[in-house]
Amino acid sequence: MEAPSILLFDGHCSLCNASVDFVLKRDTKKNLRFAAMQSPAGQRVLKHFDYPSTYLDSLILVEKGKVYLGSTAALRVARQLRRGWPLLYPLIILPKGFRDSIYQWIGANRYAWFGRRESCRMPTPSERARFLPLDYPL
Repeated sequence: MEAPSILLFDGHCSLCNASVDFVLKRDTKKNLRFAAMQSPAGQRVLKHFDYPSTYLDSLILVEKGKVYLGSTAALRVARQLRRGWPLLYPLIILPKGFRDSIYQWIGANRYAWFGRRESCRMPTPSERARFLPLDYPL
């Protein structure tokens, strides 16, 4: 069995947390493990892949030891979801600069548009197994 992918997100971002809720409901094969970048597990992943501990610029997806950021990460996540969401993946053929400029524009405005949480998301007991434990092998 292949190791699940890791999705790091900004735990204070309301949009990011809503996105995690969305993905949790649609990742029926449980291919993803989640961690807020600010959490100890998230910080361990950031350090392992040489990102600064303060990194919050985009989602980080780790698949098979390779890191994907921004629109590429989002599209690769969509590809793993149920129903019609994998149909978005062909957008990967658009120039990365174009895709990422839209992603970065939304990211730069995410707190103003969607709000910011004072504390990071805590998984519910039923979600806990889907969140990255501190000792998860990288």
